[in-house]
Amino acid sequence: MNLERYNYIITNNFQDYIFYSNGPKGSIKKVIRYTKIGNDPVTYNLAFGDEDDAGIVSDSVNSNNHDRDKVLSTVAGTINKFCDHYGNHFIYVEGSTPSRTRLYQMGISRLWAEVSKDFYIWGYTDGSWQDFRTNVNYEAFLIKRKEFDIFEIEA
Repeated sequence: MNLERYNYIITNNFQDYIFYSNGPKGSIKKVIRYTKIGNDPVTYNLAFGDEDDAGIVSDSVNSNNHDRDKVLSTVAGTINKFCDHYGNHFIYVEGSTPSRTRLYQMGISRLWAEVSKDFYIWGYTDGSWQDFRTNVNYEAFLIKRKEFDIFEIEA
């Protein structure tokens, strides 16, 4: 993906990623955390939120720092780094509320031309997983990085 994103710090053996959102509300610490939630197939939960001064991470804060696309592309970039370290597994994403999930869906839709180059994305609705489509309301998402074969061209 060739989208603008923030630099991040990797901690906790490639399971936590920290970056700072910069905008009209100042510098806001963001934390992305990957936690294994399944083995067949191997699936990790992606949790994301703002960290306060006490070190508490909240996924319900709406910081509205006017950098939504840059924040979402940063989160997507950590998926690549995480998969480089742990393997190309499924990543489960669900907002803390239906409106937060909808916000993620709108971000995916808005960035779809770039995101779909690197990731397969499925949405959960009506009791089943389906290929992601714009203008469909989903309850959760599964993401898997695409693997690309590199072929040698014989002369």
